[in-house]
Amino acid sequence: MSDSLLHPVLEQVTAAIEQRSASRRSAYLERLQQAYQRDPRQHLGCSNLAHTLAAQPEAARLIVRQGGSAHIAIVSSYNDLLSAHAPLRDYPEQLKQALARHGASAQFAAGVPAMCDGITQGEPGMQLSLFSRDLIAQATAIGLTHGVFDGGLYLGVCDKIVPGLLIGALHFGHLPALFVPAGPMSSGLPNKAKAEVRQRFVRGDASREELLAAELAAYHGEGTCTFYGTANTNQLLMEFMGLHVPGSAFVSPHGELRPAITAEAARLVARNSRHGERPLPLGVQIDARVLVNAVVGLLASGGSTNHTLHLPAIAQAAGYELSWDDIAALSRVVPLLARVYPNGAADVNQFQAAGGPAWLIRQLLEGGLLHGEVATVAGDSLADYAREAWLDQGRLSWREVPAETVAPDILQPLATPFAAEGGLVLLQGNLGRAMLKTSAIPLSAWQVRAPARVFDSEAAVQRAYAAGEFSGDLVLVLRFQGPRGNGMPELHKLMPLLANLQQQGQRVALVTDGRLSGASGQVPAALHLTPEAACGGLLARVRDGDWLSLDAATGTLHLEVSEAELAQRVPASASETQAAGYGLELFANQRRLVGPADRGASWFDAGE
Repeated sequence: MSDSLLHPVLEQVTAAIEQRSASRRSAYLERLQQAYQRDPRQHLGCSNLAHTLAAQPEAARLIVRQGGSAHIAIVSSYNDLLSAHAPLRDYPEQLKQALARHGASAQFAAGVPAMCDGITQGEPGMQLSLFSRDLIAQATAIGLTHGVFDGGLYLGVCDKIVPGLLIGALHFGHLPALFVPAGPMSSGLPNKAKAEVRQRFVRGDASREELLAAELAAYHGEGTCTFYGTANTNQLLMEFMGLHVPGSAFVSPHGELRPAITAEAARLVARNSRHGERPLPLGVQIDARVLVNAVVGLLASGGSTNHTLHLPAIAQAAGYELSWDDIAALSRVVPLLARVYPNGAADVNQFQAAGGPAWLIRQLLEGGLLHGEVATVAGDSLADYAREAWLDQGRLSWREVPAETVAPDILQPLATPFAAEGGLVLLQGNLGRAMLKTSAIPLSAWQVRAPARVFDSEAAVQRAYAAGEFSGDLVLVLRFQGPRGNGMPELHKLMPLLANLQQQGQRVALVTDGRLSGASGQVPAALHLTPEAACGGLLARVRDGDWLSLDAATGTLHLEVSEAELAQRVPASASETQAAGYGLELFANQRRLVGPADRGASWFDAGE
């Protein structure tokens, strides 16, 4: 499809991003050009090169010393604590062997940290989760700063890991980059059944043994969790941004197709290097059109709210300013085409079987809702990602997905979407700005007006619920959970109890400067509220009993207290002592330096 058929709002948003970012993007591209002119390894002294090659096998040494062939960095987040990353253990050797078949070489340049939000939910360690994204970017840069590589292969899957790898890679954007996923675990206990057991446990109707059995049945093997949270949204967005081997996002870690895709990743990165037939620096590839495509993919799929933080931070790394207003403008014209848990019953394996990202991309391209004529790691058109990968007599090939939806409960065409607008709404009002995920919320819950119940910690909310304090309609206000307050942890321990209240007939909503991510469900939640309470935001002046109104249809969030009354109130301070230990003190500077949520909650460029 020609980009001349683009929806006018896509054109307007893309042009606005380019215009406001012109100076910054120009400076970024100039840095890239200077870096590209410095031929890797040619500037090294003999001792430097000897250190580079000391542990290499003779065949790899010979390739590097002869020159004229690509030498690729492998950066991996492998550990066997994370089920999603456990399959990556053997990838480096597979990639090296595949590169050697194409006359290229590789070295494992860096291992980056990868923490599991599922393990740290409700624990002090969760306060480091968001900060780990920028640390991963720095760790990526440390591996690449040796200056000996012609490209990068990035192995990562979960929440902060892929955005961190991409931010780090963009700071070496003169090199081509390709992201290598591992795929989801096989389907286990359905996500809805798991959530029901969690709600019963919170009510006291299920034992800990029953809850643990359900959790183990849901999370039972290698691969990503099967609900459509941040990890799987990462993988879908890598397809929409053209950074994967086409069709690789949700291929199982096991079976013959996955190693064929991994080998293809090696071939493509060598081809896209300065020594290949199609040089493609990452920083040139990722332009405003690609960023807009990523937002469209996020909206059409009902993806994770975390990406309203990650995409602005990724854009910054590429020399662009992507705003929440851009996301909101696109959300008004991009329909919701997918229902994957938590905004539907299907898991990602069922989504993939129904057509997956390829089906979405084809629909959106045909409707003028994606920039099609963009460079990708595979070619010069996003249309390459509108087909699915398969093995044709043992060879990796691609084929068309069905023209019509084969699972109308999972995927719908543009003509009959699940919702006319995307899955994210920007809320604005006297409290500030917040993001709300609507894709899983029934229309009957889009408007909530109720008195506030104000808390400063997730644990305090749980204690109040256990004591039976939540009666009648209410807006739960949880503050001092922003980036400066305590690192902006996810607050999923709140979801079962709020869902219980909602099912009892109470009208409830959550307003917080913290996060929930892709598992945001049926309860309306105003997230990432900025300015946050710890930075003088009005949230610090809210009191129990104040009336709050939240309206997802009009995009408003309002505290019904007069300006005169608010001016007389002394802002609250966090009522509970900050958690100690768990290495939190090592990140004190990050809490002081981190920028606001609507700029990506990054400690890079926070002062700009």
